[in-house]
Amino acid sequence: MPVNFNLFPRYRAVDGWQQSTIKAFEVPSIDTSSGNMSSNAVLNSVAPGLEQAGYQVEKSKSEIKIPVLYGLNGAIEKYFEADAYHPEEKAVLEVEAGRAVPNNAVLKDLFEACVMQEVDHLVIAVCNQYQPKSFPNPDPHFHKVSIWMETLFGSGRLKLPLRSVLIIGY
Repeated sequence: MPVNFNLFPRYRAVDGWQQSTIKAFEVPSIDTSSGNMSSNAVLNSVAPGLEQAGYQVEKSKSEIKIPVLYGLNGAIEKYFEADAYHPEEKAVLEVEAGRAVPNNAVLKDLFEACVMQEVDHLVIAVCNQYQPKSFPNPDPHFHKVSIWMETLFGSGRLKLPLRSVLIIGY
């Protein structure tokens, strides 16, 4: 299945670093049309391309901690972990698998990116279609997440502290 993407707000053009991010997901090993991979397996498959694009990528035991709040003497008091971080572009990237829609993981990712310091852009990668064995038909995660973001940005009711949100369907 091809890689899809939507960039929000709609008036933004895709920047070069975002194009490189999308390209990192164009690897056949993460085709989810014949089964579903864990988000960690997807992240491992795309890590070389993300690193080439300038991201720091979470490895098996290395966590990427993005500060949220600072406390006494400037110590980090609260942080959230990210799957990948692009320090030059101040972009945080999260890879979601099956829990992206049913568990609202995408909304959690959006909230966390909004409160992280030094984050201007959010990238969320989701399955184009999610179909565990218990589902008779595939659930179009990429399409659903894109509609959520279109609603959020199109309504004009909520102003986000992010310059862009890129949704990638793999």
